[in-house]
Amino acid sequence: MRFLVLALALAMPLVGWLSNTGLLGPTNGEISDRYPTLIVAAGYAFAIWGPIFLLDVVFGVAQARVREPGTRLLRIRVLTAVGFALTSLWMVVFTLQWFWLALAIIWGSLWCLLGAAWLASQTRHHRRGPWWQWLPLSLHAGWVSLAVFLNVAQVVVAFRLLSVERMLPWTLVLFALAGVLLLVMVVKLRGNPWYALAAVWGLLGVHAKQQASALPGADTAASVAMAMAVLVALTALAAGVTGWRTRRTLRTG
Repeated sequence: MRFLVLALALAMPLVGWLSNTGLLGPTNGEISDRYPTLIVAAGYAFAIWGPIFLLDVVFGVAQARVREPGTRLLRIRVLTAVGFALTSLWMVVFTLQWFWLALAIIWGSLWCLLGAAWLASQTRHHRRGPWWQWLPLSLHAGWVSLAVFLNVAQVVVAFRLLSVERMLPWTLVLFALAGVLLLVMVVKLRGNPWYALAAVWGLLGVHAKQQASALPGADTAASVAMAMAVLVALTALAAGVTGWRTRRTLRTG
């Protein structure tokens, strides 16, 4: 299993490179331009995949060196193996424009990565794991926590499930659902800064994209994204301070 996790961590940047060269079909940026939404981020925001892939490889190498893992690392290995595999599969399926399948895959990868990040992070149930566990997995989970809703919006537009002339009402619902997920996880992960950083980065990317968009409701979407970014950052800060004070009290008590 440890070598499988490493292999899957190495596969993600390779598949990502292939999909972005156009060898597998239209690039993600081209597909995004075909189906514009009010919750998509600016192109530069997706550069976060570079650090995510690099840190996932670091995780893969580090965990492969642990020959006698504890129960928690064994569970993390299973979750990351599935999460990494689904991430690579999503890139292929999305490029092929099998949008419904891609949507199911990205939700599956999200739950696996959230589970792995939860196990590796400081929570009420366990102490934080080594940095090579909680940093990569938290950053990956934080980005995908927002990306799933970008994916939902593109499916809605691609299949015209809801109005594409008046996208703001249903986009606000997606923002609300994304906000609930992000805030709940930030609190459960005790203000995990890497999870929050990925989410805030993505929301700022949405703000930048919608500020420059001519779509009806884009200005409102940009303002909502900025407000959510500030709220996530403040919540992470407050949860982190509260967790630190709790740990300090337990140590001194």
